[in-house]
Amino acid sequence: MNLFERYLSVWVFLAIVFGMVLGNLFPGLFQFVAAMEIAKVNLVIALLIWAMVYPMMVGVDPGALQDVARQPKGLVITLVVNWLIKPFSMAALGVLFFEVVFADLIAPEDASQYIAGLILLGAAPCTAMVFVWSHLTKGDPNYTLVQVTVNDLIMVFAFAPIVAFLLGVTDIVVPWETLLLSVALFIVLPLVAGLLTRRRLARAEAIDSFLKRVKPFSVIGLIATVMILFGLQGPTIWASPGIIALIAIPILIQSYGIFFLGYGAAWMLRVPHRIAAPCAMIGTSNFFELAVAVAISLFGLHSGAALATVVGVLVEVPVMLSLVAFANRTRGRFA
Repeated sequence: MNLFERYLSVWVFLAIVFGMVLGNLFPGLFQFVAAMEIAKVNLVIALLIWAMVYPMMVGVDPGALQDVARQPKGLVITLVVNWLIKPFSMAALGVLFFEVVFADLIAPEDASQYIAGLILLGAAPCTAMVFVWSHLTKGDPNYTLVQVTVNDLIMVFAFAPIVAFLLGVTDIVVPWETLLLSVALFIVLPLVAGLLTRRRLARAEAIDSFLKRVKPFSVIGLIATVMILFGLQGPTIWASPGIIALIAIPILIQSYGIFFLGYGAAWMLRVPHRIAAPCAMIGTSNFFELAVAVAISLFGLHSGAALATVVGVLVEVPVMLSLVAFANRTRGRFA
């Protein structure tokens, strides 16, 4: 785990602070960036999201799918949790907290935006950071690759329908054209580009070397995106700084709940720990790069939905590190 990954929450927090300060000092600059959009897709953010997502997609290996038959229980748990439970539990928690528990603290129109952001987080299982969590729990790297590859391929077809259904259930108008455009821009095209790049590189050593070279661009993309979002959200946050904590509460409950559901199921089904730990981590962690991109495309840079997805970035690393520690302590309980 390199320096950036280990202290991701610190870098994100610093990006938030700098973004809010710069947003107050140079509001015109951030408004200029916000105005650079075509078909509701912000061009600057789209470029930064591609910088984040493309390296992850190069890591997707279709050849790993032939190993699906090995230890199928782990893959079944991952798919059930990621696609049949997690999106719906996140939506339910969002509605519970922002329409009931926090109803007196947040305006209804803001509450619906935060719920939408949580839905986008819940519908996007982790793609990249799960390799870090798998490594830290001594997980099987090849099987982790299988799980990530299968999830990414399912995401191409399942993400838009699930998001549209859940947004509709929560009475949020779904701009289908923008949603499908976002899926094409931030899932399909990066995946195709990643597969073509992987095919061109061919050798595993060349792929690893290429990923090391492009990884800094992913870091720059994440930090710059966070700074832009919080530069635009600065006035809202200064007016009510507690909103960050309110958004974090359902994310924390969801994260720990989903982990223990997947981890417990793996223990009961006697899945080996080297597969059980990454299996639970994939559902717990989020593909926050995709969630941020789609939130901006659907609801705009100034939206509460975009803010909620970025809070997910802030929360994720400390939560995941605590779960890594728990998984390592309980390794002896598995077969």
